[in-house]
Formats: sequence, C-alpha cells, structure tokens
Amino acid sequence: MAKAVLTISSRNYGAWALRGWLMARLAGLEFTEKVIPPDDPAMKAEILLLAPSMRVPALQHEGVEVWDTLAIGEYLHEIRPKAGLLPPDRRARAHCRSVCGEMHSGFSALRSALPMNIKAHFPGFKVWSRAQADIDRILSIWADCFARYGGPCLFGVQPCLADAMYAPVVTRFLTYDVALEKEGTAYCKRIMALPAMREWVAAAKLEPEEIDELEAEF
Repeated sequence: MAKAVLTISSRNYGAWALRGWLMARLAGLEFTEKVIPPDDPAMKAEILLLAPSMRVPALQHEGVEVWDTLAIGEYLHEIRPKAGLLPPDRRARAHCRSVCGEMHSGFSALRSALPMNIKAHFPGFKVWSRAQADIDRILSIWADCFARYGGPCLFGVQPCLADAMYAPVVTRFLTYDVALEKEGTAYCKRIMALPAMREWVAAAKLEPEEIDELEAEF
C-alpha cells in the first residue's frame, strides 16, 4: 500500500497538478492519486487562476502534508536526494531554484492567454504581444540552460524540478502552435516523450469534463 497520497485536479487543464505529479514521478515516489473534479467550485477557481492560494497539488506522506508545487519539489528532494531533482553542484542548484521560482511566480500573460488544454489544438493561433514577451523569456531561459549544461534537459541529461515546472509550458506551445527554433522544438519533443508525460497525456485525453471558460473558440 502506498504511503503517499497526491491530490490533483484535471489532467487536461491542471498545470500545477501536472507539475506536482511529474515531480513525484521523477522522484520515484510511490503514491495514490486523489482527483478533485474540475467542476468543483474551488478547483475551478484554481484552474482559472482566480484562487488566492494554490492548494492543489497537495502531497500527504508519512504524516506530513505539503502543498504549493515548489514546496512539494523541495520536500521530494529532501526525502529522495538521490533522485536528482536538484543538481549536485551548488551553483547549478541556485540556478535551478531561480528558474523554477520564475516559472512559479511569473508569466501571467502566458497563463491567461494560453491556458493549458492538452486535448485542444489551435493551428496558427495569434499570440498577443505580452504573451509573446513571456514566451521569448522562457525560450531565453531554456537556451541559457542548454548552453550551460549541455541538454537535452534543462540541467543536463536527467529531467529535474525545472523540467517539471516547465512541462505545462511545453504542452501550451504544442496546443497553440507556438513557433519555435530547432532547439526549442527538440526540447519539447524530449519532454513529451518522457514515460510519465505520455501517461499523463493519455489520461488527459480520456477526461470527459470540460470547463467552458477554457474552451473558447480562438
């Protein structure tokens, strides 16, 4: 019986849920899932970025409850240090935490203009200027990481917390047909090919629920 329980929201729309779930998978933590339906009022507020605080995902493990995705990531690093969720080098760890923190607290234009929707696809989607500025910054972060650590993941060969934090962005780029250079395209393919991502996407495509506010005709 699994000792951990991870509470998540919709797989199709839940960007923060994906981050926490992927972190737990990368850590090799055995857990069971508790899924809150997306039509739950509180969960709808979370997904639509209307909630005052993010309480999903939440991890319960051996009497400890952790919420907020960054806190979950740090906790998983503490209990599974050999999983490599953070780089072994101090400078690289600081860089990784900074990159994760920027994703955690920033890019509001991207979030609102390109909400996560794995089942959808909008060819030729027109990205407005503020969202494009967020996209440009993200691509700059990725390019810097590849230059420093050699890829194919952000901090080297093995996916880490940073890759989990940016995984929902990868799905957004695919959903909204965002134009990418060769390096960015290769990275997106790398993330989507992870077994855990394949599992998440397959389950997302089976979800029957829809949130009308995220199903607008673009």
